[in-house]
Amino acid sequence: MSIHPQIIEKDGEKEFVVLPYAEFVAMQEALEDYEDLKALRDAKADSVAEANIPYASVRDELLEE
Repeated sequence: MSIHPQIIEKDGEKEFVVLPYAEFVAMQEALEDYEDLKALRDAKADSVAEANIPYASVRDELLEE
């Protein structure tokens, strides 16, 4: 992703950045994707210690009802 920022200074200091809207949207989507990936990895790491139930066992139990 390439961005084309416009820097706006105030009193000689960099104060604001202006981006084309399409670049802003692309950056926002990339950040949301990263946050989703991080949440997925955290959930996966948390579930490692949990006991697993084989699919066949769950299927059989559901079919008995």
